[in-house]
Amino acid sequence: MKKYIELSDAVIARLGCGKYVEGSLHRDAWTGKIIFNAYQRQSHKREKDQLVKKLPWGWVKESAKKLKVFGSFPKDMGTARVMGLVDEHAREAKNALIDRELIEFM
Repeated sequence: MKKYIELSDAVIARLGCGKYVEGSLHRDAWTGKIIFNAYQRQSHKREKDQLVKKLPWGWVKESAKKLKVFGSFPKDMGTARVMGLVDEHAREAKNALIDRELIEFM
């Protein structure tokens, strides 16, 4: 059984370039033909996070809605040493945020 599908010129051009086309197939109620409607999707664009400060074991970044703190510590240093580094890391991150606020309001 052969079925003919009606495609727009834009869909054919996109297929000719070797790209995928997402959409939906449906039967037209008046003509009975099968029609393909391509989805009109917009590409997702977001701003990159701004680096507030690079820390010895991570970083502090600022996004549009959040402040992000990341830290990664080597296991071979031992639990006690890593716990001290976590406290030091948190203190440095707080100082970076304070410096950012001072610079921003001056």
